[in-house]
Amino acid sequence: MTNDCKWCKAESSRRAQIIHVDCASHRYPDGSMGIHDMCFYVAPREIVAICGANGSGKSTLLEHLNGLLTPTSGHVYVMGKQCADMKGEIWKDVGLVFQRPEDQLFAPTVLDDVMFGPINLGMSVEQAREVAMRALEHVGALDLTDKMPNYLSGGQRRLVAIAGVLAMKPKVLCLDEPTSDLDDRHARMVEDIIHETRDVHDISVVISTHDLDLASRLADRVCIVKEGSIIAYGSPRDVFYDLQLIKTAEMKPPIVVELYHAYCDRRGTEPSAKPLTMAELLDLIMEPCPSLI
Repeated sequence: MTNDCKWCKAESSRRAQIIHVDCASHRYPDGSMGIHDMCFYVAPREIVAICGANGSGKSTLLEHLNGLLTPTSGHVYVMGKQCADMKGEIWKDVGLVFQRPEDQLFAPTVLDDVMFGPINLGMSVEQAREVAMRALEHVGALDLTDKMPNYLSGGQRRLVAIAGVLAMKPKVLCLDEPTSDLDDRHARMVEDIIHETRDVHDISVVISTHDLDLASRLADRVCIVKEGSIIAYGSPRDVFYDLQLIKTAEMKPPIVVELYHAYCDRRGTEPSAKPLTMAELLDLIMEPCPSLI
């Protein structure tokens, strides 16, 4: 489905959304345009993937969602309130984990770091410690409690950074390239955390990524970004099978999509289905009459 700003105008739709970006643009001090007439939303209890090549504007959009950046024109709403009127308190509802987790870890120990946000929300030290320990347990990092962040591995730092945001109990968790530079173990852990955050804790999740395999495994909805604008949005199954669109966005299709098209080419048949997981692809190969749509 191509981008259409008509839904941005629907007040009833806006009230149902946790985040609503209404035709926002952002121009950097050097004159370059980060995002242009961007229309975007996040609904309750969903995982949204903002997908694009490097420099497409996906990180710029992400930084507008919790007020790190403000639009040059247009508006961003969180929980129905315009961000410009929230006086720097957007981070209570929208937490952001940077691509480089070391940029947000600064306390002497992991526990101190994760407690910092809750204390700034007005919790007592005892309350902050309790929610911090629960957040560390959520991400599988309880064993890191007394460690110094500077001596953690990249994967461990990512887990701690996520815990620090989750400890503040946001409505939306935003992650910039959440599995970049991670080993397979920590990448799987982060994916599991994202699913659990949505499924168990009812927190919506927004990720920015150029990895369409990751987006196909995680996202309920994807938005394709190019040159600062969303050029398409929809379900991963629909969007990722538009090969011309993916080529236009200068990205590589998910491996399952590539394999299925190669399989159809080898058999001399037209693609009749849209498998998105390896299990679905194997079922199609084994079954003479595939029915996945």
